[in-house]
Amino acid sequence: MPPPPVVQSSEVPFNAQKSWDFLLKQVAFGPRNPGSTGHLKCRDYLQEEMKKQCDNVRLQPFEHTWSRTGQPLKMWNIIGEQNWKDAKIRVALFAHWDTRPTADMERDPAKAELPILGANDGASGVAVLLELMRVMKHVKSDVGIQYVLVDGEDLGPGLDEMFLGAAHYAKAFPTPRPNYGILLDMVGDKHLQIPKDPLSVRSAPKLIKELYLHAAKVGLGEVFPPFIGPEIMDDHVPLNAAGLPTIDLIDFSYEPWHTHRDTPDKCSPKSLGQVGKLMETWLKKSPPFSIAD
Repeated sequence: MPPPPVVQSSEVPFNAQKSWDFLLKQVAFGPRNPGSTGHLKCRDYLQEEMKKQCDNVRLQPFEHTWSRTGQPLKMWNIIGEQNWKDAKIRVALFAHWDTRPTADMERDPAKAELPILGANDGASGVAVLLELMRVMKHVKSDVGIQYVLVDGEDLGPGLDEMFLGAAHYAKAFPTPRPNYGILLDMVGDKHLQIPKDPLSVRSAPKLIKELYLHAAKVGLGEVFPPFIGPEIMDDHVPLNAAGLPTIDLIDFSYEPWHTHRDTPDKCSPKSLGQVGKLMETWLKKSPPFSIAD
């Protein structure tokens, strides 16, 4: 008898190692704070990577006059889409790609004035989204995805000069408009645990409830426990204020935060893979979640 035909699956599972490589590549550019050489090189790299997997990849430029220098800084959100126009449900996925221009949590004043590498605080969320783009490229579903890599999240020094890219995006939502958003920030910690963010619970209670129930169903209940953690000010603040229900997935119990110790050795491919598995299975869920459910 002839051998049975080989069935080729169109499923491309999330690859934690590929995601890890994306993290390392970003860190290799050095600090990616606005105005730096690393910032420009990383912008071009991210745009080219997104063009491999997404439709309609574009830069969304904006400027901000920084209080520390009194000079304007150029920044760019990087946006790509998959199945956006024809979708029944549209999900915007956010991560910031810039890094902090100062290490303000360092005790040494000289070190505190230097920019950080931001392996977890910046590169981790972007790394997950870059791999997720590859995974979702050929998936046929009713879900459209917009990947929004926002700039200027961590400029500072104060909150009035943070979340700048998200605020710029929120000034004019795309047409068609997203149904809801999910933000990934600081998701690469070796000891990853992402409790529910209080603002997310208030702003999108149905979404965060269903996402965390889904996490438990796919074996990620320990990483995404059902209890509520500390309230975090992040890119979801201006998005929710503008009327886009958005939740923040963040592990803020990260001791190297805003220090020069935020390096790849504090992060883990396993953690990126766990977050990637959650996002992949959520986006492939049938029927897809609607914020009106």
